[in-house]
Amino acid sequence: MVKELNSDVRRVDPFHGLTDRPRDTDGSNVLVVGTDRRDKISTEQKKKYKLGGAACECTDTLMLVHLSADRKRASVVSLPRDSYTELPAHQDRATGKVLPARPAKLNAAYTAGGPALTVRTVEKMTNVHVDHYLEVDFTSFMSTVDVLGGVPVCTEKPLKDSYSGLSLPKGTTRLDGGQALQYVRARHLDGGSDLGRMKRQQRFLASVISRATDNGVLMNPVRFNQVARTLLRSVRADHGFGSGQMMALGQAMRGFRPSSSEFASVPLSETDFRAPKLGSTVRWDQKKAEELFTALRSDRPLSVDKQPARRSGPAQVEVPPRNIRVEVRNATGKTGLGARVDRELRASGFATTRTPANAPRAQDSRTTLTYDPHWDRSARSLAAALPGVEMVAAKGQGPRMKVTVGAPDQRVRRVRAPALASAPGGAPVRGDRVGCG
Repeated sequence: MVKELNSDVRRVDPFHGLTDRPRDTDGSNVLVVGTDRRDKISTEQKKKYKLGGAACECTDTLMLVHLSADRKRASVVSLPRDSYTELPAHQDRATGKVLPARPAKLNAAYTAGGPALTVRTVEKMTNVHVDHYLEVDFTSFMSTVDVLGGVPVCTEKPLKDSYSGLSLPKGTTRLDGGQALQYVRARHLDGGSDLGRMKRQQRFLASVISRATDNGVLMNPVRFNQVARTLLRSVRADHGFGSGQMMALGQAMRGFRPSSSEFASVPLSETDFRAPKLGSTVRWDQKKAEELFTALRSDRPLSVDKQPARRSGPAQVEVPPRNIRVEVRNATGKTGLGARVDRELRASGFATTRTPANAPRAQDSRTTLTYDPHWDRSARSLAAALPGVEMVAAKGQGPRMKVTVGAPDQRVRRVRAPALASAPGGAPVRGDRVGCG
C-alpha cells in the first residue's frame, strides 16, 4: 500500500545544481514550505473564506523540521518569510537570466528560483543541511483538515479578524479546513505582527499531527488510507522522499504528541528593519540564531544550553516552572518537611498548591514524582529540581505533578527557564498540551 501511496506524490528536484552545501549531520531535516496557490479553490470558497487578491508564486510559510536520530523528538523552527537575506546568484526562472547575489526577503527566493533557490537560501542562512523538501498549498491544507474530521485549537481569548473572516470564541474549537486556513493566515490579530501568526501555525501543526496520528486513524486501515491519500496527493516532495522514508516517518510519528516536540521561531534583533527597495523586513539575532541552529545540527533539544550549567548554578529546564502545577506530600513523618519542599519549589518558580499534605510512611527513603505521560517534558523539568527523585508514570493523572517526599534530607535545586525564551521573537512554544485544560 505504501508504494501505491508513493505514486500519488508529485515530485520536484529542489537539490538540482546545489554545491558547497552544509555538512550532513545526525537526524533528518525537512524544509516545509507553504505556497500561496489557489487554482483549485472554488469561487464560493474564496468568497466564504475571504481569499481575495491574486495568488503569488511565493512562500507563505517556511518551517525547518528536525527529526532526531532516535526518532523520539521533533523540533520545528519557523523562518519568518520577511527575513532580510541575500539571495545567492541564480538563474531567474521567469526570465532565464543569470542574476548576481542580491538583498531580498526570504520568501522571494521561491519567486525568483523556485524550490532549489529556496533550499540554497535556507541552507546559507542556517548552515543546516536540508535532507528533504515538502511543499503544501492552500487547497491541500483545507482538504487534509476536513478528511481528519476537523482539528481542535485552544484560544485563551476570543479571536476576531475581519480581514480573514476568522471568529473564534474563548476555549477549544474544532476547526474545519476553511476555518483552519483563516486561523493560520490571520495577520491582524497581533498588531499586524507576522510573529504571532507563526506561533499560531506552530500550535496548529502540533494539533494536526496529534490528530493525524491518534489510534482512530492509525489503527483503521480505511481511515488511514483516506487521510494518507488526501495528504500525499496535495504535496510536492523531493525524489528521495520515497516509500522507505514515508514508512520511517510514519513509525516516528506513531507515538508523536505535542509533549515530544518543541517549536521555536528564529530569534530576531530587529522586527522593522527598513531595507532599500524591500520595505519592512526582520533581521535575525545572529548570535542567538546560531545557538538555535547549532542545537539542530548537534541533534539535541533546542532548550539545552551551549555550555553545561555549573554545579552550583540553576539547572536548565525545557518547560518554564511557572507552567508546571505541583502537589507536595510528606511521607517521612518529619514535621515541616513537606512545607519546606513546597516553599522551595515555589521559590524556584513552580506553581505549587501551597498546601502540602501528609502521606503514608514511605517504605524506602526515596522521593517519587508521579506524572501523566502526556506532560512528560514538564515532569522532566520538575525532576531537575529534585536531586535523586524517582519518576513514576501514571496515565490519566492530568497536568498536576505529585511529589511524595520520602527522603528526610530531600534538597530542592534552583532551575531556570529555557534560555531561548528571552530572545525577541524567538520564544519556543513550550507546554505539553495544545488543547485547553
